[in-house]
Amino acid sequence: MGTVAALAEKYAKAKPLEGVRIGVCLHITKETSVLIDALLNGGAEVKLAAANPLSTQDDIAAYLSTRTDVWAWRGQSAEEYEWCIKEVLETRPEQIIDDGADLHVAAHVAKAKGIVGGSEETTTGVIRLKALEAEGKLSYPVIAVNDAKTKHMFDNRYGTGQSTIDGIMRATALLLAGKKVVVVGYGWVGRGVAMRAHGMGGRVTVVEVDPIRALEAHLDGFDVMSIGKAAKEGELYVTTTGMKHVIPYSAIAKMKEGAVLANAGHFDVEIDVKTLMAKAKGVKAVRPNVDEVTLPSGKKVYLVAKGRIANLVAAEGHPPEVMQMSFANQMMAAIRIHSDHGKMERKVYGVPSELEDEVARAALKSMGISIGKQTTEQKAYAKSWNI
Repeated sequence: MGTVAALAEKYAKAKPLEGVRIGVCLHITKETSVLIDALLNGGAEVKLAAANPLSTQDDIAAYLSTRTDVWAWRGQSAEEYEWCIKEVLETRPEQIIDDGADLHVAAHVAKAKGIVGGSEETTTGVIRLKALEAEGKLSYPVIAVNDAKTKHMFDNRYGTGQSTIDGIMRATALLLAGKKVVVVGYGWVGRGVAMRAHGMGGRVTVVEVDPIRALEAHLDGFDVMSIGKAAKEGELYVTTTGMKHVIPYSAIAKMKEGAVLANAGHFDVEIDVKTLMAKAKGVKAVRPNVDEVTLPSGKKVYLVAKGRIANLVAAEGHPPEVMQMSFANQMMAAIRIHSDHGKMERKVYGVPSELEDEVARAALKSMGISIGKQTTEQKAYAKSWNI
């Protein structure tokens, strides 16, 4: 993660976050540990909770607990997960760095004082924060790191695309070649999952409700149809939308014997797991992170990671080469919030373009890639109407 490491080295002496209390709610992986180290080296006081009950890598949590306070372990109950987030809030953070907006929302519900701003990592979290803004309830400015090109174009597409397939394959040990793979949603995550599944020989169908994305998926060479029709044809289903019940129980009931269900979205609501479990004749763990669910009809379907985010529950999350860009944006967003929050309104902001350029150039450098520059003549030409 050369980009984050370079930032950490750059700010180690200046310490632009000296004494700033930051509450962090992220998936606790090896990549996250690099960001936490960078924040600490930049002078911040960091308190950390997990962004998902099943995504914590316990060895990483143990390491980070030698540097700061950590409330996280793999296999938390829903109540324990919420308690950990509340414990972070009890430390009275001035900033919040979040993945999914659970910490942001908890801060608003508790009417926490002293928070001057924060940032958000995910599509789902940004949606929640923009909803707060639309209702006039957002209490502080937030930088939407997910909306940065250097985040969603790479992290969501290449990171989630690869790591989701990785998680499904580790969990199931199934062959993708020749499988009928249904990808529900064709945003940046859906594009990435569809691309990787197709590259491994999967016969990909896309389910969409957005006409533009549906058209794009069709022109990218994929079959496009409704979930009602796709439910009768698929063998592996992957949800990638951030939306609730995009695979409803009515669709699951139509699926073939042996269908596999997996989710790549942040929350475990995309597949209607609650109804599935309520109606199941039986549920049996057949592999780590795979449950065999017997439907009332007697058919069996297989649920990966209990419907939670498969790439982090059943695998290790994104490769560091993409996370270095996401977390470099988080680091610089924290510095920008600290220096400029007094000038910012209570709304959701994008990542400033000059920061994105810095992240992209640092990422290229870390990969050993050099690019050219526009000449003076070209710069003048780009601003001229008189060709």
